[in-house]
Amino acid sequence: MKKLITLLLVITSFAAFSQRRTCATMDILHKRMETDPEFAMRHQEMMDFIYNPNNPQTLFRQPNAPSIVVTIPVVFHVLYSNATQNISDAQINSQLTVLNNDYRKLNANFNTAVPAAFRPLAADMEIVFCKATRTPTGVATTGITRKSVSTSFDLETQYYENAGEPAWDTTKYLNIWIGQFPTGSDILGFANLPETGVVGSSFDGLCIGNQYFGTTGTATAPFNYGRTATHEIGHYLGLLHPWGDDGVACGNPYIDPQTPSNDDRVSDTPETRRWYFGCPTFPTNTYSCATTANGSMFMNYMDYVDDACMGMFSNGQKVVVQNTLAGPRLSLLSSNGCTSLGLNEVAAIKAIAVYPNPASKYFMITSPQVDIDEVEIFNTVGQLVKTQKLAQANNVINIEDLASGTYYLRIYNAGEFLKSDKIIKK
Repeated sequence: MKKLITLLLVITSFAAFSQRRTCATMDILHKRMETDPEFAMRHQEMMDFIYNPNNPQTLFRQPNAPSIVVTIPVVFHVLYSNATQNISDAQINSQLTVLNNDYRKLNANFNTAVPAAFRPLAADMEIVFCKATRTPTGVATTGITRKSVSTSFDLETQYYENAGEPAWDTTKYLNIWIGQFPTGSDILGFANLPETGVVGSSFDGLCIGNQYFGTTGTATAPFNYGRTATHEIGHYLGLLHPWGDDGVACGNPYIDPQTPSNDDRVSDTPETRRWYFGCPTFPTNTYSCATTANGSMFMNYMDYVDDACMGMFSNGQKVVVQNTLAGPRLSLLSSNGCTSLGLNEVAAIKAIAVYPNPASKYFMITSPQVDIDEVEIFNTVGQLVKTQKLAQANNVINIEDLASGTYYLRIYNAGEFLKSDKIIKK
């Protein structure tokens, strides 16, 4: 059985998706909400932003805009306590090949894993992954770090700490840690959703067991086709499981993160009441919420079937990923971690993003390609109500003290006006 049930790790705040057989996700999520009263609000607003199919800020769907293939630099951190766990460059390269095939709809098993009925819904995600060629300080690199760790090292909790390998700038690189979870653990891997307080943090990225990584070396069947990384990067880019929460009865629509739901908020992934394991035979309605001729889309990369039986993302999931890349993960697109930039076709100033919008207490301004150092906020009668200095690629703006309504933004660098925008305060 595919040992994949999402688990939110408390130690890495509120956005870590794990893969387990036990259904602990919502229990841990609720515990986090109890310790952080604003968690549910922040989570809700960011999910509303990236799951809005009509999000006007999505760079990739602007009128008459050319198709954009995004390049995301990746750094692989190998953490090992013996020679076997120190996986080869060849195994890492095999995983990179899988990612580039899966995210461009070039996977060799597409026609065998995806039935004809679902092929028109399958998406080329227009994302390419490259091994970093330079470090955050500009030094040439292979895109791979290696570190010997103690036999007591806990990959699940220490991967990004000094005992493991601290992340490279997570606003510019996708960090992937590869190691081994403790004996008896059911975890294949986990990633972090793109949320306020997570993006740019020291723990942002994904963590995978070496037995489930790539297609050679230590990769072990039935998880030896590299699909654990494909699945977890889906979470990293904002995607949920097709069934929403784990094991929830049908008829529970998504309302807020505290309400159990079987809805992943994507219209073209048929609703199911739970996950599929192994290699089901098409069509199957075993866990479908509505019996149809085509049944469930169990071959979706975000389900839990065996690696060999996964084969597609949907067009609706692509919209979510595009919204994520136009908002919380926008800074990845201008990283110089590889030789090419992901936003060459988009003007730097247009790439400044404001999200989520509307917002209740906080919104973010991301500017991946041009420096910004100040934002002014005006009300609808032209009064300046707030000024804030900006110092990062991703800046959190607190608007809790403002009344509900529409506000206009003016964004500057060194006194030069760059862009105007607007934010709606709920």
